[in-house]
Amino acid sequence: MKKIMLLAIMLAVPAAQTVADEQAQRADQSRAVIKSFAGALKGELKGALKSEGPLKAIEVCNSSAQHIAAELSKKHGWEISRTSLKPRNAANTPDAWERAVLEKFEARKAAGEGPKMMEHYEIVTMNGDPVFRYMKAIPTAKKPCLVCHGSNLKPKVAAVIDKYYPNDQARGYKAGDIRGAFSIIQPM
Repeated sequence: MKKIMLLAIMLAVPAAQTVADEQAQRADQSRAVIKSFAGALKGELKGALKSEGPLKAIEVCNSSAQHIAAELSKKHGWEISRTSLKPRNAANTPDAWERAVLEKFEARKAAGEGPKMMEHYEIVTMNGDPVFRYMKAIPTAKKPCLVCHGSNLKPKVAAVIDKYYPNDQARGYKAGDIRGAFSIIQPM
């Protein structure tokens, strides 16, 4: 009996390590895709801000963020999106898992951790199937974020945001706040 238990333990350890290795590999892949997403979006926003100002940047964000996410989702066969506890776009409202992770991010920030490196990943069951879920916090930078997400928006900026996002909740942030998170669902 002891030999069987010892054999079961010996077999379980490599299996657990294999799962941990797979999760680490999927997290690395997710980080790379998020870096691509964030870089593309930031580049488009900065370009719009520099050439035509914040009103154009709002328009670019409205169309480009969803487009970039859709292209990356199609390319990788994953679901790639952004979410927030205070979404600007109602389509980015967090699901229960995302909400729980965002709340944990906020607790970690309250405990003194900076949001720049915050991430969370795990394997969960969705619709009866295992999936790998990954989230990376989006910290609020002083520039360019606060032009459209801060407390003191210019009236024209607020009017354009209201036009594109009538149910906007994404205002009142300060530099260093968690604006939201990138979210990935990878099928297993």
